[in-house]
Amino acid sequence: METGDRLLTPGEVAALFRVDPKTVTRWAAAGRISSIRTPGGHRRFRESEVRALLEGDDALDDTSSGNGRAHPTNE
Repeated sequence: METGDRLLTPGEVAALFRVDPKTVTRWAAAGRISSIRTPGGHRRFRESEVRALLEGDDALDDTSSGNGRAHPTNE
């Protein structure tokens, strides 16, 4: 982990992506975004990774394909 890299809660990540915190938890469970578990079992996300994803093409957005599905299809 980078020195000084803040850890964000699912709620903070959700606010940045404008999605529900449960969506962020699903992304982490599916391996679409890496997370760290606190000793209490809560998920935390590296701010640098979240910022890098935000600066990308928003590939995590469940509705970015326009069809409301989590993964694009070959329709």
